Amino acid sequence: MNLRQRPLPTRGRGPPAPPHPQLVDPYNIIPIHNLLADHPSLRYPEVRAAAAALRSAGDLRKPPFTPWTDGMDLLDWLGLFFGFQNDNVRNQREHLVLHLANSQMRLQPPPAAADRLESGVLRHFRTKLLQNYTSWCSYLGKKSQVRLPNRHNPDLQRRELLYVCLYLLVWGEAANLRFTPECLCYIYHHMALELNYILDDHIDENTGQLYVPSTCKQFGYLNYVITPIYTMIKGEVARSRNGTAPHSAWRNYDDVNEYFWSRKCFKRVKWPIDLSCSFLSVGVNRVGKTGFVEQRTFWNLFRSFDRLWVLLILYFQAAAIVAWVGRDYPWQALESRDVQVELLTIFITWAGLRFWQSILDAGTQYSLVTRDTKLLGFRMVFKSMVAVGWVIVFAVLYSRIWSERNNDVFWSYEANQRIITFLWAALVFVIPELLALILFIVPWVRNLIEETDWFVFYILTWWFHTRTFVGRGVREGLVDNIKYTVFWILVLSSKFVFSYFLQIRPLVGPTIALLNLRGVEYQWHEFFTSTNRLAVAVLWAPVVLIYFVDLQIWYTIFSSLAGSTIGLFSHLGEIRNFRQLRLRFQFFASALQFNLIPEDLILSSEATVVHKLRNAIHRVKLRYGLGQPYKKMESSQVEATRFALIWNEIIITLREEDLINDQELEHLELPPNCWEIKVIRWPCSLLCNELLLALSQARELENEHDSEVWLRICKNEYRRCAVTEAYDSIKYLLLEIIKYGTHEHSIATKFFMEVDGYIQFEKFTGAYKTTVLPKIHEQLISLIELLLMPKKDMDKVVNVLQALYELGVREFPRVKKSVTQLTQEGLGPVDPNSDAGLLFENAVQLPHDQDAFFYRQLRRLHTILNSRDSMHNVPKNIEARRRIAFFSNSLFMNMPRAPQVEKMMAFSVLTPYYDEEVLFGKEMLRSPNEDGVSTMFYLQKIYADEWENFMERMRREGMVDDSEIWKTKSRDLRLWASYRGQTLSRTVRGMMYYYRALKMLSFLDSASEMDIRQGSQEITSLGSLNRNGGFTSEGSGVPITRNLTRAGSSVSLLFKGTEFGVAMMKFTYVVACQMYGVHKAKGDPRAEEILYLMKNNEALRVAYVDEVYLGREEVEYYSVLVKFDQQIKKEVEIYRIKLPGPLKLGEGKPENQNHAIIFTRGDALQTIDMNQDNYFEEALKMRNLLEEFKVTYGIRKPTILGVRENIFTGSVSSLAWFMSAQEMSFVTLGQRVLANPLKVRMHYGHPDVFDRFWFVTRGGISKASRVINISEDIYAGFNCTLRGGNVTHHEYVQVGKGRDVGLNQISMFEAKVASGNGEQVLSRDIYRLGHRLDFFRMLSVFYTTVGFFFNTMMVVVMVYTFLWGRLYLALSGVEDHARRNANNRALGAILNQQFIIQLGVFTALPMIVENSLEHGFLPAFWDFVTMQFQLASFFFTFSMGTRAHFFGRTILHGGAKYRATGRGFVVQHKSFAENYRLYARSHFVKAIELGIILTVYASNSNLSKSTFVYIAMMISSWFLVLSWIMSPFMFNPSGFDWLKTVYDFDDFMSWLWYRGILVKADQSWETWWYEEQDHFRTTGLWGKLLEIILDLRFFFFQYGIVYHLKIAGSSTSIGVYLLSWIYLIAVIGIYIVMAYARDKYSANEHIYYRLIQFLVIVLTVLVIVLLLHFTAVDALDFIKSLLAFIPTGWGIILIAQVLRPFLQSSVVWETVVSLARIYDMIFGLVVMVPLAFLSWMPGFQEMQTRILFNEAFSRGLQISRILTGKKSNVDM
Repeated sequence: MNLRQRPLPTRGRGPPAPPHPQLVDPYNIIPIHNLLADHPSLRYPEVRAAAAALRSAGDLRKPPFTPWTDGMDLLDWLGLFFGFQNDNVRNQREHLVLHLANSQMRLQPPPAAADRLESGVLRHFRTKLLQNYTSWCSYLGKKSQVRLPNRHNPDLQRRELLYVCLYLLVWGEAANLRFTPECLCYIYHHMALELNYILDDHIDENTGQLYVPSTCKQFGYLNYVITPIYTMIKGEVARSRNGTAPHSAWRNYDDVNEYFWSRKCFKRVKWPIDLSCSFLSVGVNRVGKTGFVEQRTFWNLFRSFDRLWVLLILYFQAAAIVAWVGRDYPWQALESRDVQVELLTIFITWAGLRFWQSILDAGTQYSLVTRDTKLLGFRMVFKSMVAVGWVIVFAVLYSRIWSERNNDVFWSYEANQRIITFLWAALVFVIPELLALILFIVPWVRNLIEETDWFVFYILTWWFHTRTFVGRGVREGLVDNIKYTVFWILVLSSKFVFSYFLQIRPLVGPTIALLNLRGVEYQWHEFFTSTNRLAVAVLWAPVVLIYFVDLQIWYTIFSSLAGSTIGLFSHLGEIRNFRQLRLRFQFFASALQFNLIPEDLILSSEATVVHKLRNAIHRVKLRYGLGQPYKKMESSQVEATRFALIWNEIIITLREEDLINDQELEHLELPPNCWEIKVIRWPCSLLCNELLLALSQARELENEHDSEVWLRICKNEYRRCAVTEAYDSIKYLLLEIIKYGTHEHSIATKFFMEVDGYIQFEKFTGAYKTTVLPKIHEQLISLIELLLMPKKDMDKVVNVLQALYELGVREFPRVKKSVTQLTQEGLGPVDPNSDAGLLFENAVQLPHDQDAFFYRQLRRLHTILNSRDSMHNVPKNIEARRRIAFFSNSLFMNMPRAPQVEKMMAFSVLTPYYDEEVLFGKEMLRSPNEDGVSTMFYLQKIYADEWENFMERMRREGMVDDSEIWKTKSRDLRLWASYRGQTLSRTVRGMMYYYRALKMLSFLDSASEMDIRQGSQEITSLGSLNRNGGFTSEGSGVPITRNLTRAGSSVSLLFKGTEFGVAMMKFTYVVACQMYGVHKAKGDPRAEEILYLMKNNEALRVAYVDEVYLGREEVEYYSVLVKFDQQIKKEVEIYRIKLPGPLKLGEGKPENQNHAIIFTRGDALQTIDMNQDNYFEEALKMRNLLEEFKVTYGIRKPTILGVRENIFTGSVSSLAWFMSAQEMSFVTLGQRVLANPLKVRMHYGHPDVFDRFWFVTRGGISKASRVINISEDIYAGFNCTLRGGNVTHHEYVQVGKGRDVGLNQISMFEAKVASGNGEQVLSRDIYRLGHRLDFFRMLSVFYTTVGFFFNTMMVVVMVYTFLWGRLYLALSGVEDHARRNANNRALGAILNQQFIIQLGVFTALPMIVENSLEHGFLPAFWDFVTMQFQLASFFFTFSMGTRAHFFGRTILHGGAKYRATGRGFVVQHKSFAENYRLYARSHFVKAIELGIILTVYASNSNLSKSTFVYIAMMISSWFLVLSWIMSPFMFNPSGFDWLKTVYDFDDFMSWLWYRGILVKADQSWETWWYEEQDHFRTTGLWGKLLEIILDLRFFFFQYGIVYHLKIAGSSTSIGVYLLSWIYLIAVIGIYIVMAYARDKYSANEHIYYRLIQFLVIVLTVLVIVLLLHFTAVDALDFIKSLLAFIPTGWGIILIAQVLRPFLQSSVVWETVVSLARIYDMIFGLVVMVPLAFLSWMPGFQEMQTRILFNEAFSRGLQISRILTGKKSNVDM
């Protein structure tokens, strides 16, 4: 028997509000403190059951010091005993009651007594909540303090509750310590022990009294447990010097947490916590790093992924050995015993690599070795010794083989025996790999070994890795193993075959030819003249680099193929547009019922299997159109009405969002059954012209039998429905407008009875002439148009009715009847000879003008009768079409069936917010930019159709004059604009659709057939009152009156009141507005706007940090939760929990999430960023998505549900389109492959759904340590994988997401992500993933995280290597000598490298494949071609440069930082100076360097004389140079405007020469120059040394070029180079003299300054004349010397920057700074020249505008008006 109380089915009128009881105490969701309150949630017995269970504290020992009252419960008892804050207790009380109630509501079958807490519910929750604690105890070999009596003990439930409550209270007040889950386990362990002492009446040894915890006082837990550890963390953060100190110098959150992974924490930290322990110290005796040391070095990539590099290096060595023989195929070479033996050298290399790995381990982790970890130090040393031993053993054995072979001259028995000895040694060497292979094949054995905390297993694995709490038991099941193994074997096979035949083998011939070159005439002073090995190294270097990189390309190709295949089998893209939806709409209706309407639950497991099979069969039927499932719906009016309610609500939300207009709403909606219509009333957009087609068929088949005609009509379902609905509607209409009781009414009744009879007996075509139907049709249209007129002309109505009578009664029948016959049959006038007047004269009675329901049906009938087009363009809006298409397609995909709302999992949404836009301000929208264009004007043009729809809605809501829009409707206008930006209001609106959807679904779950049937009629009649304003009916010129209010057509009219209660129990939305308190204090308008959002969204809660100033510099910090109370109409504070100190110790966003997470509720948590949106139709599927947590994927249930995103900013500009296309393929195809088959999907940004309790007990949903966790989101995925979680990806749900839309924003975002990946390389998470996952999953992790950025950087390095190599060959003379003597073989090989460089095009493959899958091949191909015309290749090449620069710099020097990109609209021109500041170091300088290399090569290489060969070799390099220099201006609005270019140049020069102090970087070059060197402050000695080595390359120009000057006279002496430095020293000397003279004389004694200038000029001219006269110098030498000496000067400046700490205090530094300024001026001018030329050329500005805004053009944007608009445009 179920005791659930159901409320009476009373229905309100108008939009109902949930009942709010009169309560003094504010509450969050449920007023638990007052269970007698009239709150809808309290009607559920499960809520009362959970609350009652907590009140079982009666016979427990009472806490000391505080009076105990009757109303207190177990949480109060714990709070008083352990010193928890009162609001923490209140918060966790609601948290626990809600969770237990929701869990009990989900029980199947329902418990016998719903008003008593079910023991299984509590047991399951306790197990899950304390699973990590239990695992931690097992890991450390400690006995768990959760001590439960046996199952029959009556005290069991209370004891379980106490342990659960204690954990929640510990967690709820832990503040920043929530990032350290095992530290919380330690705290909980001791507090649970103290709880046991209290429960067992333990006597305290010190006092002799009953035991009382040390924290038993107000704020005891916070002050004595949390604050000491928090203070220590705060001290460590101070040591980090704002993130600039090396990571090894301070402890981050992970170090603090990992201290509790060893048993020493019990001895050192003690309990109560020993405040003097070294763990809490931040001074001299502090504890160092724990578990891992993050050392900044490039070698981390090798160290973390050593197995990958070992594979690549060994294969390269083996392939080179085999290829060197020169046979066509490798197996031919392997027939030779010599080659077989040479291949054994790979074991020497392998042992050497093991030695290098051991050196890296020791070099980076030595600081972990302490007195407690001597074994670790021993292992480091011993591993190195063993590795060296193996190198020696293999080398000795190998040399013995060849010595025997050379002695015997052939492969004798003794030599072969020595080979066998070597192989036995090799077998011993590879035993660890063989063991790993066996454990890979049987993954459950490895999981068992790792998860079983037996000491013997620890001893066995000690040699291989340090024991850690995470990274154990992370292997997948056998099926998943097979899937990703097959994938990677295919990838590796393709790569290795390609590498052998197209990279390694083709270079063998040229290498031999180069090595055999003799007598090379070097054109400079060559130090190693005896060999050409340097030339060989130059030849091989780019190939070796591309060999290491191109696995990324092969991964991209295969992942695209795999992703598209999985997508096809997932049924993605089957409905791509409205036309395809129209064909499947009937099945769509059934699919919606099947997926979104809960079924009756099956109780037995046998029935469940059958049920699953039946579901699968039904889904296949729906998907492939087998059977006619919609027939069932037509027979059940309730199902049809239920579908109509859901569909109409979706269409109404589209109208509210202004994506469709009023007319489109009527064409798309499904009206309820009325007017006695016998079929489903499909939307008008489906019926469109079907009636006219049916009429033409009837006319053509006038002599055919009824059945034949009807069969032809019924072939199309919509045509059948259109005919039936039209006939039934006409019949109802005529009988409605003709007065009841009149003779005319009886004629009409008789006529329709006769027609119905003929139709029933299939004699219609025999009795009537179907050729008359068109005439009747015409008159009916005339009648309806007259009825729809605002002023009714009764005479015309009567005339039309008479005409219809004549047609229907006289012309229509095949048999003509006389007037007498007609009168006798009741179809004629009563007395045809009387003067009573014509028929219908006084018999017409039209409904009242206010009867909107009648006129709405009439308009629909008019559309059906009159529509001549196919309505494929309804709706017109592209976004509306995309959303409807995706939603309909998703219902044919595989998803779990939806449970009832009561039985669904509860969930929360959490959005971190700092100080971004909440709502666009009026002034911000109106104020024009420098081109005279306002944001409002821009939006009106970008979203022209939506603007029209908005204005139509405003007029309908009472706006008379359009000018009122800025006055009376300004709030609506600001909302409309904000919903098209990336604002908090947009995000809140989207997330609140969950609440709206749950309320509607809850109503549909509980509504009876009568409710639904009557309700649909009431919606239509109620929602159709008081309509005015209007648009014109299609093609008729007839104005229509209507007024669609929000509540007017909504299902919310039918709610009974309980829907609010259940929706609030299942959904909470918390926005973590960290600065809300500060904003309120300052009177910031954002605070008012957030309050407005709370006021209009009752499920919205705002969490913020409140700073309370007590006295002199004393501040208290509180986590506060507020809501807007709808009853008292003001904001109320719900909880206020004191924090130990400032919130932000680490990165801001994760800290903000962490402080608010305690206020979230439910089993699941969706993380949503502030640039996201949601859609009502997607919110309907949330119940289905949450059911995925119950499905096992592989060997685990999911802990993160990945969800796809839709990038909504793609329409803003071509740049935004490129970005959204790139992002779209990543969040769909990329994530799909990562989840299945690769099983390495992490958490990339948001909108993923977390298993909330799994994560809150394991460190939360992100990591927050400074700098190292700058990409905070992905660490949640790393943490999840390492702790044995499972991440899946589901594509039947989508969430909107905004992306950066301007090049500068995009570049800053790319820089942030690349820097974040640079920091990931150093992180412990990446190291552990690289070592704890099996080989193939490790490959997947590498190539989809840091490997992608590393390989991008290596592509750029490879271009450098190739060009520097070519320059070496050209300047040294080797190239010319080889060309004359080696038959061009070397040249051909090097050309192959260019082919490999071009392979970068494959990185666009995922984008093309995903577009093909979702939109069809031709549209995808056309999109790709269009992108190329819009210069997408320039953008992607430019982005590659951004990623390479910031990733490389971060690994080398650090300096990663959060970059706020801004999310505004990009219509503003960016100045040249701003672009120069952003891109000078990352792109411009590099591009100029490459340009100089290419120029010098072209002028010094004989190959360049063959134009084709030069172009073939260098075209991609020149393209790189061009894209890196020109992209910032190509994608800059008004980038080629001549006037702006002139102003930009002046602005740039002003910035360059500004000499103010204490100014920002955007005002002064010097400030910017110093900021650009910030990364040298964070780098170490090795980073500086490597930087100097890299900078030495600039000196090569001088060395190479001076020997080619005429003045050198073909001399190759070293003296030539040394003498060239005189020139450089002279130039610098002259510059110093000039600078000194300017500073000393230019102001006061100007004549001296002029004199010095004159002397310098005379001296310079004299030197030039002497050189021309006495040496062989010519004019070209001077130009060449510029190319030689300018790079040298730049190299000197770069080295000086590295040595700044030593030079800054010396006199040299001023010269360095002024020289650097000159260089930046030169670079600026080099970049400015092509820009100025293109700006000066006519037509380029228009072309650039067209390219930049092409997508917006295609949607009707007049961008030329935007860019030349005047302020007069801003009036609207």
